[in-house]
Amino acid sequence: MSFFIMYIILGSVAGVLAGLLGIGGGIVIVPMLTFAFTAQGVPHEHILHMALGTSLASILFTSVSSVKAHNTREAVLWPVVFRITPGILVGTFIGTWIAAMLSTNFLKGFSGVFLIYVATQMVMGIKPKPTREIPGKTGMVITGSIIGIFSSLVGIGGGTISVPFLLWCNTSMYKAIGTAGAIGFPIAVAGTFGYLVNGIGVSNLPQYSIGFIHVTALSGIVISSICTAPYGAKLAHSLPVDKLKKIFAVLLYFVGLRMIWSIFL
Repeated sequence: MSFFIMYIILGSVAGVLAGLLGIGGGIVIVPMLTFAFTAQGVPHEHILHMALGTSLASILFTSVSSVKAHNTREAVLWPVVFRITPGILVGTFIGTWIAAMLSTNFLKGFSGVFLIYVATQMVMGIKPKPTREIPGKTGMVITGSIIGIFSSLVGIGGGTISVPFLLWCNTSMYKAIGTAGAIGFPIAVAGTFGYLVNGIGVSNLPQYSIGFIHVTALSGIVISSICTAPYGAKLAHSLPVDKLKKIFAVLLYFVGLRMIWSIFL
């Protein structure tokens, strides 16, 4: 029960972040699930795979709630979402296949370094210069594939990559956040399917698991995240997002370094 309560709290935080920053919430869910699964005694070789799969499954619900809120404010560029989705689906599924072959320690290190990279971007306020427009169909498929592969390897909705990309393509911050939230849905669909399929038949998985998806953790996260994502979207249109990102970056530094350090324990 104590772990289920923790999953509900985690989902609340993830929902707010999904709506506020367009990052899907996975950037918090994955490391927190890693620590929770470790405490629960989940076999070490499956911890990160379970965290990644469960995170992406939760984004299925979080992204819908977030996008509905952003869409009411006309902050979602649907033509961009439709053009990038084919590449997203292919890249994300390929990424889950790659992740299934990698060790937990490698995925911990990869995720930890990625969190530190994202935190550094937030602290320094690094933003690509808006010097071009959204690329054509081929360019969007290639971009979507890259976003999908990285997202499935770190269990996120792709916002940490797609938001900077959209800003680079001369999109406003609010529309970049709203559109990134919508892009998170096809990432979650392909990622959930990929981790489910690649986990079927794997021995020694914890109880209440379907493939690499922990159903109990998913339930707790979803219950709360779908309620808090609209609140995050509302905050995104009323608060100084840059300052909030810098505060959030401190948390990312701590979590990223903790994940890397845990490899050597």
